[in-house]
Amino acid sequence: MKHPFSVEQREFHLPDQHIVYRIYRNPEVTTKRRLVLLHGAGVAGVDTWDAIIAFLTEWSEVLVPDQRGMGGTHFPDRSEHAFSAQQLVADLNALVDHLGWWDFDLGGYSLGGLVSLLFKQQHGDRVGKQFLLESAVLDRPCWDTTVELREQFSEAAIHLRQSADVDRGITNFLDAISPNRRVSPQVEKLTVSRLGHRPQGFANALDCVTQVIKEIDREQLVAAQGDVTSFIGGNSVELMHQYQRDLAERLPNWHYFLMAGTDHSLPFQKPRQIARIMNDEHQRFLNK
Repeated sequence: MKHPFSVEQREFHLPDQHIVYRIYRNPEVTTKRRLVLLHGAGVAGVDTWDAIIAFLTEWSEVLVPDQRGMGGTHFPDRSEHAFSAQQLVADLNALVDHLGWWDFDLGGYSLGGLVSLLFKQQHGDRVGKQFLLESAVLDRPCWDTTVELREQFSEAAIHLRQSADVDRGITNFLDAISPNRRVSPQVEKLTVSRLGHRPQGFANALDCVTQVIKEIDREQLVAAQGDVTSFIGGNSVELMHQYQRDLAERLPNWHYFLMAGTDHSLPFQKPRQIARIMNDEHQRFLNK
């Protein structure tokens, strides 16, 4: 299939951050609908979303920024520094202001899901339809268990900061976030390579989520959301599915989809199916 979008890569400079972003444009879509997509910890935006974007038919423009510590985005001194989830929200707000994107749909994967939840909570009038792919902080029904899971990620971050232990840190992260994944040597090697591109930035991203968990009220965060479509890998832990089913049953704006045969790496595993559901869910949102 020919990719319907043209793509342009640009940089946006803030005093403490040089943000690399891509704008995809589809001339075949005549309606002026815009979509922002945020990647997860340790992976660049293009790696996460490019295959999905190829099958999107509802948006004329799609914005994919690289968040701090990942992809091409970097601090002015090109060193890796700690950052907070609130800084990621502020970066996104500054970027969409710069582009004049005053309203748009918003999607996020893992860490990007958390940032999109926080952005919607703080700038609710700017966000229309929402998409979450295994969003951080929506891991378990029990909040204490969610916090305990993040502590496992903090242990992985310690190894990521030691050059001899990077692969071990990535494996620890994968074992914590996706314990039921189907492991093949080829796929595991590819995943470790992708996540190991900027190990210090990856570690800072994991710590940033661990820190925000100490600060947020999850019930208030969820209550602040609009029309959400949430994707969870079929091979992900049952407790995650249990929490998502509960949200979908008690909240009329929450729509939960189980992606059979996938785990936490679902955007890389079934991009065509995810894109199809995104297209259909966007149509439902517009027609409700």
